[in-house]
Amino acid sequence: MKILIWHVHGSWTTAFVQGPHTCLVPVLPDRGPDGRGRAETFPWPDSVHEVTPEQLADEDVDLVVLQRPHEEELARRWLGGRRPGRDVPAVYLEHNAPDGNVPDTRHPAADRDDLVLVHVTHFNRLFWDAGSTRTTVIEHGIVDPGHRWTGELPHAAVVVNEPVRRGRFVGTDLLPDLAAAAPLDVFGMRTEGLAGHLGLPPGRCRSHELPQEELHSAMARRRCYLHPVRWTSLGLSLLEAMHLGMPVVALATTEVTEAVPPGAGTVSTRPEVLAEAVRAYVHEPAAAAEDGERARRAALNRYGLKPFLHSWEQLFEEVTHA
Repeated sequence: MKILIWHVHGSWTTAFVQGPHTCLVPVLPDRGPDGRGRAETFPWPDSVHEVTPEQLADEDVDLVVLQRPHEEELARRWLGGRRPGRDVPAVYLEHNAPDGNVPDTRHPAADRDDLVLVHVTHFNRLFWDAGSTRTTVIEHGIVDPGHRWTGELPHAAVVVNEPVRRGRFVGTDLLPDLAAAAPLDVFGMRTEGLAGHLGLPPGRCRSHELPQEELHSAMARRRCYLHPVRWTSLGLSLLEAMHLGMPVVALATTEVTEAVPPGAGTVSTRPEVLAEAVRAYVHEPAAAAEDGERARRAALNRYGLKPFLHSWEQLFEEVTHA
């Protein structure tokens, strides 16, 4: 099967392309958001082919995976007039929790009878208003990085992109109090200047922008993983940290309460409880190791690559043989 899919979210797509099908990924000369082509920082198999819009016009595409509202029109133009959902089977994959007037936010694919809307978490499905569109949930899958946790540094790892710009959405305002419990190492894009923005000395909050191939090993050297995010879809970095064998300290928001079971860390809506949990892991590395082992087992069981690919395969069968 040939599947047309845009390279939108590198971590998620890395798991998706591990399946048995040929994935056609649009590429444009500027490699901008609508034509990034193959990933440069993630290991993708040879079954992922870059295609230009001109090449797509002659491709025998079996399925289109839409991820952004404007991709439907792009696909129609680039596929020579073939319409996703009408002339070519299609699904709409929604990565995000709704913004705006939550929980009344209407999904762009609401009231459609020609495609399936796929959410990555049950929380997202609950909060988006999809109208009459058929919906389903296929939870995240992770390419297992292996158990790497050493916890040698009594710090907490945080992974978030653009923490200054995104502010309260990702819990940036909570970091000063949490940094009092343990030094924070914040990994992600555009994290520079974060300590100054928060009024913290660099020793309490360090920013790191690392290549993808170095990120997991760097995270695993920290004592625990801290997830202060208020409102977003379930972060793949949290699931990756669990795969690494890291104990989790997280705000009990969106899908986190489903993803982090008892014994794998601390989940609470009270920042002071999170701070105390971080402080405890700093002083009790053996407890951090035990909780991290439980976190890894839970993540492998629920967010492993095999069940993820199997769920997608089942959906492909349904959609293409409808």
